Amino acid sequence: MLNFLSLTTMFFVSLAVAALSAVLLLHPRVPLTFVRIHTGIITLPALTALVSLITNHTNGIFGPWHFDALGWLMAFFILTIGLIVQRYSVRYLLGERSYRKYFALLTLTTGAASMTWLCNDFRLLLACWAATLLGMTLLIGLNREWQVARKAASFSGRQFLLSWLFSFVAIIWLAQVSGHWQFSLAISDDGLRQLDSWERTGINLLLVLAVVIPAAQWPFHRWLLDSAVAPTPVSAVMHAGFVNVGGIMLTRFAPLLSGDFAQIFLLVLAGISVLLGTGIMLVQVDYKRQLVASTIAQMGFMLVQCALGAYEAAIIHLILHGLFKAGLFMQAGSAVRHYERISRTPDRLSFFWKVVGGVLGLLVGVVYWLTAPGEGYQLISSLILGWSLSFAWTQMIAYGQGTIERMAGFSVVAGMALVFGFIHYVLSGVLHQAVYQHTQPSMLVAIFALFILVSGSTIGAWLGRHASSGSFAVLYLWLVRLGDPHPVTVESHPNYLVKYISRGGNYK
Repeated sequence: MLNFLSLTTMFFVSLAVAALSAVLLLHPRVPLTFVRIHTGIITLPALTALVSLITNHTNGIFGPWHFDALGWLMAFFILTIGLIVQRYSVRYLLGERSYRKYFALLTLTTGAASMTWLCNDFRLLLACWAATLLGMTLLIGLNREWQVARKAASFSGRQFLLSWLFSFVAIIWLAQVSGHWQFSLAISDDGLRQLDSWERTGINLLLVLAVVIPAAQWPFHRWLLDSAVAPTPVSAVMHAGFVNVGGIMLTRFAPLLSGDFAQIFLLVLAGISVLLGTGIMLVQVDYKRQLVASTIAQMGFMLVQCALGAYEAAIIHLILHGLFKAGLFMQAGSAVRHYERISRTPDRLSFFWKVVGGVLGLLVGVVYWLTAPGEGYQLISSLILGWSLSFAWTQMIAYGQGTIERMAGFSVVAGMALVFGFIHYVLSGVLHQAVYQHTQPSMLVAIFALFILVSGSTIGAWLGRHASSGSFAVLYLWLVRLGDPHPVTVESHPNYLVKYISRGGNYK
């Protein structure tokens, strides 16, 4: 059996080979058919991370690296997303002028991102995270001939630089006060005892600001709307593996954040982002920007989980959301189709089945919460489980037409529940020892979260009953404006194509 040192060596060697393959691909004399070989090469680090995740059940520190289940899981997840998207892009982007550059940048960016969460040295972590931010900026502006893409990349790059500076100041501050550059020592009990309460709050506030920017949370959400001009595969990687950084970083710094005032600050920004992202998604007509708004809301919910101390739930959420959103982006081209609207007229049994679904969701949520009522993770999971079951039951069963359709809907709901239970069981087993568990939300944080949930539901219900009112019109137009990107990142058609056509269809 491979030992710990052999696996880590194989992982970094495979990453180095993948990076060398990416650089080699940039040479114009290398045939484009090498791309298929390259996508085979980048499979190696993902497989090595998977083997390490399965076989390595203990924490291991090797030089500036910290190998644990969370780090291996994130490395495997990021590299797998990059592999899937690159395989998808082999034919999708064929003919693009930046074809070679795209594969090289994406390989280097996902490689740097995968190493970020394996770092045990603060300086190395900052370097890897800076490389990830730079790579994502270059990917957004991949088409340099298109002015809109350059503007979007410029704005996103400035936002990313601000995020990195926040994290730089926070990490340097923590390292200086704790007296350790090693991550594991700085956030240990002995290291945290070196911090005064105001220093702890200051560092946490900087970390929160550092993570809400790449997570596209209000008021820093506009960069993600601007980035919709990036190629669809770039958007898939961005929404699947890049915006999730907030949940991973806050989980790593959980011992520092737990019980601090910064949790309330995070909850406020994330709660507002959930409401605004959902509203923008409902009023947008552009499909990619609907997905962007959905990501804003989903990342807000993930950060709400972190604010409540449910770090395990946040990691599971970001993984499932990443896989789901990557799939949506890669099939975005088939989103526009002609179809006939199907009108459903609820029968007399619909109301009864809706009540049954609501009661069933409530019972399942309460029973699940009572299995461990003192854990913040259990509270969040019970809310998600109960609401999801009630919603699925209403859509698949209560609104079904006739007995056969309701039976089919019940079969689908039951199958989804089994799949969810299996995935949840596997990921919980992997993360239980690696994720900070000894935390639960303070009463103030829990009350504030409940207030956001109730107020959002109340406002939504009121607007649904007053869709023709002036307040609804004002809110609708405000959300439309809030969901619009910067004017300089919007064109009715790509102006650079005029130059392309004038040259007879020759890019060169």
